Amino acid sequence: MAAGGWCLCEFLRFLFSLIIPTLFVTAGLSFIFTAIFLYIRFWICPKKKLLQTPGKNGKTQLVVAFFHPYCNAGGGGERVLWCAVRALQKRYEEIIVVIYTGDQDVTAEEILNGAYRRFNIKLLQPVQLIFLKKRHFVEAKLYPYFTLLGQSLGSVFLGWEALMKCVPDIFIDSMGYAYVLPLFKYLGGCQIGCYVHYPTISTDMLSVVRDRNPRFNNADFISTNPVLSNLKLIYYYIFALMYGLVGSCSDIVMVNSTWTLNHILALWKAGDRTHVVYPPCDVQAFLDIPLVDDSKKVEHSIVSVGQFRPEKDHSLQIKAFYQFLQMKCAQNSAVKLILIGGCRNTDDEERVAGLKELCKKLGVMENVEFKINISFEELKKHLAEAIIGLHTMWNEHFGIGVVECMAAGTVILAHNSGGPKLDIVVPHDGVQTGFLADSEESYADAMNTILSLSPEKRLEIRKNARQSVSRFSDQEFERSFISAVELFFNER
Repeated sequence: MAAGGWCLCEFLRFLFSLIIPTLFVTAGLSFIFTAIFLYIRFWICPKKKLLQTPGKNGKTQLVVAFFHPYCNAGGGGERVLWCAVRALQKRYEEIIVVIYTGDQDVTAEEILNGAYRRFNIKLLQPVQLIFLKKRHFVEAKLYPYFTLLGQSLGSVFLGWEALMKCVPDIFIDSMGYAYVLPLFKYLGGCQIGCYVHYPTISTDMLSVVRDRNPRFNNADFISTNPVLSNLKLIYYYIFALMYGLVGSCSDIVMVNSTWTLNHILALWKAGDRTHVVYPPCDVQAFLDIPLVDDSKKVEHSIVSVGQFRPEKDHSLQIKAFYQFLQMKCAQNSAVKLILIGGCRNTDDEERVAGLKELCKKLGVMENVEFKINISFEELKKHLAEAIIGLHTMWNEHFGIGVVECMAAGTVILAHNSGGPKLDIVVPHDGVQTGFLADSEESYADAMNTILSLSPEKRLEIRKNARQSVSRFSDQEFERSFISAVELFFNER
């Protein structure tokens, strides 16, 4: 007994000798980290006053900042930004709007003029642009491997630069850089909002790797290798967990579609704070195109609108068009495929060259036209003449190009997934608004079906599609956006 008691005492003494120092070290580290956090927090707080000035009613004006490093890019995301700024200025006069941008090669005046020229959006009050020097940290070319992680961590450095230059009252990330949210919430003491166009990682991306399906973001050498696929899956799961943690810092979450909503709810667990706010589409400019009877057209054109990026899957369009041309009905009429899109860089130009080679290989070059970086007026002209508007991106998060094709009066043929399936090409008042497909064969069959319809039936579908797109107007966006963010202002 004595020996047993002695052994127990020695064991307890040994245990305490490990636990007590560990507790002291843990407490010490916690104290140090807390002290550092508080020091940074109080050091940053005075920066909040740099832009604030008394308003007309004597109260200090609120500073609302948008984090949009590519605000001069001219795409759909930028249209959301400028419409959101205009909506806030209409609703709240006593605010100061700040935009963090990395577009250092242009002036603030050129950026604002560009927003007016591209989107016909004129702001009611001046905004302050804060130019960031570290935008290269978020560019994909800097991270040939582990791109998601590299860009996300790079955004933290860019966000820190933004925080050091201006600490707003309300911070809204409008480009999808979720990793900057904890910086502004916990160090800047800001209220946090975000508009998510596309989740950085989605449950669909996890399933693609898990099922070992080759995609543009899942190379063949990985999808065919079980070891590499499992390692990538672990990496994706860890990244998804981290993405969910930083995303949950948001006080208000806005998403652009039902598809994005489902993924954000699965990853961020923020259902009580999440709102669907459809992006503003310039539908009126396309609704102004006259809707004419297509029965007398000598040539039928199928028009695709979208940047020449890999995920747009233009090769699927060409292959489906080739299969369609083999059908008997197509051989009895003149049909042309017109690919309209922008080239951002040499990679896009090489992609177009590859698509032209594919056309030559399939023998359809005479039936396919490429229109690169054309004007808005030329775009409207092609859409006015087109019978079919074509879209082939798998899991498009929303699909502004799909909406524009419908508003212009084409019969839309979109991918049976994502935003087109869940939000856009859906029955309106119980009547069909377009067609969906998901393979070369189904796209070819749908082209055949559409062109085989009577002009009267096509006209009915086109009219109904036009009526349905009013859900995506600037006015509807402004109403939904203000409804989502008014909580920030009601608490003041």
